[in-house]
Amino acid sequence: TSTWRRLEDIFVGLGYTVAEGPHIEDDWMNFGALNLPPDHPARSMWDTLYVDPGPNSSAAPGTVLLRTHTSPVQVRTMLAQQPPIAIVAPGRTFRRDTADATHLPVFHQIEGLVVDHDISFADLAGTLDTFVKALFGPERRTRLRPSYFPFTEPSAEVDMSTPDGGWLEIAGCGMVHPNVLSNCGI
Repeated sequence: TSTWRRLEDIFVGLGYTVAEGPHIEDDWMNFGALNLPPDHPARSMWDTLYVDPGPNSSAAPGTVLLRTHTSPVQVRTMLAQQPPIAIVAPGRTFRRDTADATHLPVFHQIEGLVVDHDISFADLAGTLDTFVKALFGPERRTRLRPSYFPFTEPSAEVDMSTPDGGWLEIAGCGMVHPNVLSNCGI
């Protein structure tokens, strides 16, 4: 759609390439490589849509799923190429959420990944601010609030200013966790 093209165009203009991956993933690509331990709640049958791998598959039951985020695209990219890496991964994701005002079982997500020497949290903050201003207008401001994600360290929530002077949470972000880099051979 034109909205996705606009999002991609902003990141391509910043030097990123667009990366895509499959909707069906295995447990390691979706969780293990991303530092989500076996007892993490996201792996619950109540949070994740697991699929039957079929009689001809060597995959164990409960290890094949519809991806819960586009982060496996980041894993696939890091496994396939060495840094420098600068990608944006837009795509459809699937979770066992009941549809309400803030949740849908199928939704679109976009993630960015940069892996290179001398990349800092300040680079991340500047990229997010540039993205928000390009998409929503130059009057928008961003702020980062500390948060926790198993696949990033440090981690933050991204808020954007609203026309009425308030703030709206729009994303999570962080620096790639060292365990994730190691899991991907970097």
